[in-house]
Amino acid sequence: MIKSMTGFGRAVSELDGYVITVEIKSVNHRYFEFYSRIPRQYGFLDDKVKSYVNSKVSRGKIECYIGIEALNTEAAEVVVNNTLASAYVKALKELESEYELKADYGASTIGRFPDVLIVKKAEEDEEALWNNVKTVLDEALEKFISMRETEGEKMKADVYSRGEFILDCVSFIEERSPQTVKEYNDKLVERVHELIGDVSLDEARIIQEVAIFADKVAVAEETVRLRSHIDQLKEFLNSNEPIGRKMDFLVQEINREANTIGSKANDVEIARKVVDIKAEVEKIREQIQNIE
Repeated sequence: MIKSMTGFGRAVSELDGYVITVEIKSVNHRYFEFYSRIPRQYGFLDDKVKSYVNSKVSRGKIECYIGIEALNTEAAEVVVNNTLASAYVKALKELESEYELKADYGASTIGRFPDVLIVKKAEEDEEALWNNVKTVLDEALEKFISMRETEGEKMKADVYSRGEFILDCVSFIEERSPQTVKEYNDKLVERVHELIGDVSLDEARIIQEVAIFADKVAVAEETVRLRSHIDQLKEFLNSNEPIGRKMDFLVQEINREANTIGSKANDVEIARKVVDIKAEVEKIREQIQNIE
């Protein structure tokens, strides 16, 4: 099943005294690119989250937010940084003396200065916390991947229909190409009659000219390759593996064959079909830019 690179998933759960929130979203990107927002004190989770997400998602620009709220505050302790507090008091007294200021500061004032009061928490079991985060992350990822799969199914249907349209164009070209040779033969004979009248024609020379023309405008090899490319495109659409990059390469090959047919075919109707093919190829290209 193909997946879009656009998706979103969110999950919230209370586990072992923590309220854990996970939000994950993505947009298309050529490679896997990961950004996370995790509370600083839980920074040890960053690499674990990245590796775990990468095991589920191969391409896309991923943004992941993880919120962790500890409900058990009994294990927290607020302590005074006495060294820093003494330095602040000394500095305030110096200001008081130097500038003849009123001493209007107290414990609440000193306590508001940065890092005077330090919150110490009991040692946390990192592995247990990671397991809890992974549980919520799994739930968010399930929603995230489901959304990517739903979008991918729509893209699959669109690309498949465009592939069928290209095959219809190929069928027309295969049917039309021999007719161009016959039309060239008829026009050549008519032109020669106009130039030399009813004098008997050199049929061998006419056949030679027509054969040269037929060789120049022959597109059988290109149409066979086009059909093969479209068959391969359909196989990719039914694959369970990430196929975005492979499809991008295949679309380039389809476009190349169409260009070759356009340059070889000396016919307005075929040229129009080539334009139609190239238009569909461009639409397919736009779609697969968002396929994982």
